[in-house]
Amino acid sequence: MMPTAVLKLKSVPCASLPIPGADPWYACEGDQALSVMIDFRSRPSVTLYENETIDEALKHLKHAGVRCAFVIDEKKHAVVGMLTAHDILGEKPQQHVHFAGGSRGDVRVRDIMQDISDWRVADVKDIEQSTVGDVLKIFHVTGVTHLPVMEATDSNDQRLRGLFSFAKIKRLLVK
Repeated sequence: MMPTAVLKLKSVPCASLPIPGADPWYACEGDQALSVMIDFRSRPSVTLYENETIDEALKHLKHAGVRCAFVIDEKKHAVVGMLTAHDILGEKPQQHVHFAGGSRGDVRVRDIMQDISDWRVADVKDIEQSTVGDVLKIFHVTGVTHLPVMEATDSNDQRLRGLFSFAKIKRLLVK
């Protein structure tokens, strides 16, 4: 005997629908923080290799339409840092050239990335209890442009769960 289906299909009640994703998306400071987090369970992260030049990295960021990417160690196949468009377009490359010599074209992602040991991260369990306003306060206090979110796996290993972008949140805020 077949079980009774719980899922029932219906007809679309109108002749046309809005284009998915074309409607404006807004956020308020009182909204749940998860509503504005880039969640890596539903959207892949953008990555760069540590040996890429910063000019190649910037092209990759522009092509992906993002301002931040995680840096991958090719040997370990693991995240070792983070690089933002601000890092590339700011004074970090010039400082590296000044101290290490060479030219801008010689500067590699690993030379200016934010090492994982320097990150300040949020835990997803805390984020689940937080608001957009709470996340904005963190951005204002720390001055960072991106905030990685971590979670513990069943075996208690840490992994990246998501990312907050200050620029994205500012764009989404209802004025």
